[in-house]
Amino acid sequence: MTELFVTESAAERDIEVLRTAAASDVPVVVVTDRVAATLSETVTPQGVVAVVRPARLDPDAVLDGARLVVVLDRVGDPGNAGTAIRTADAAGADAVILTAGSVDPHNGKCVRASAGSIFAVPLLTGLEPLAALELAAGAGARTTLATTLDAPDDLDALIDAGALAAPTAWVFGSEARGLDPAVAAAADRRVRIPMYGAAESLNLATSVAICLYASARAQR
Repeated sequence: MTELFVTESAAERDIEVLRTAAASDVPVVVVTDRVAATLSETVTPQGVVAVVRPARLDPDAVLDGARLVVVLDRVGDPGNAGTAIRTADAAGADAVILTAGSVDPHNGKCVRASAGSIFAVPLLTGLEPLAALELAAGAGARTTLATTLDAPDDLDALIDAGALAAPTAWVFGSEARGLDPAVAAAADRRVRIPMYGAAESLNLATSVAICLYASARAQR
C-alpha cells in the first residue's frame, strides 16, 4: 500500500486500518464523501480507498514445492475470477496462475469478489496458456488435470482411486468458451465433474470449489 484515502466517518470507524498505515509510513489523506465516491467503483463506497502496488513474484520461487496450483485459462469474467481466487485461498492452494487473455486480477470487481484473498494467495499473470501449463506441472512434480465436459476421467473415480493425494495443478477454462482443446490435450488427464441432475454444466466458480476441495481433502 502506497497511499490511503479515507473519509472522516471511515477514519473514526476503521481505526485499525489507520494504525496499520501509520506503522508502515503510508500517507493518509482525509477526503470528502464526494471525492471518495469518485475514487471508488462501487455504488455505495465504504469511504476507504487504498493505492496498492502489486508485488513482482518469481514463478519458480512461488511454485517450488507447491502441492495445489490453480490455472485459470483466459477467464474474462472478473466476478468468476475473483471468486475462484477466493476459493483457491480457502482450499489452501499455493498459487493461482491467470494466463494471457484473462481478466486483470486487480480489476475492481475481481478484487471485491476475492474478498481479500487476492492479497493472500500468490498470483502469476500474463503467461501464455501452454507455458502456464508447463510451469504449473513443475517438470512433472505435479499432475495437471484439465476440466472439460467430455473428459474421459470422472472426478468421483479419481477420488475413489486416491489419485488426488499427489501434488496437483487444476486447469479451468472460461465459462463462456470452455478450455482450449490444445491446453486440455497438453494436460496429464482430462476430468469431468459428474452431473446427477438435469443441468448440463456448472459455473466456473462452482467447478473450482468442487475440484479444489476434493484435492485439499485428499492431500490432507
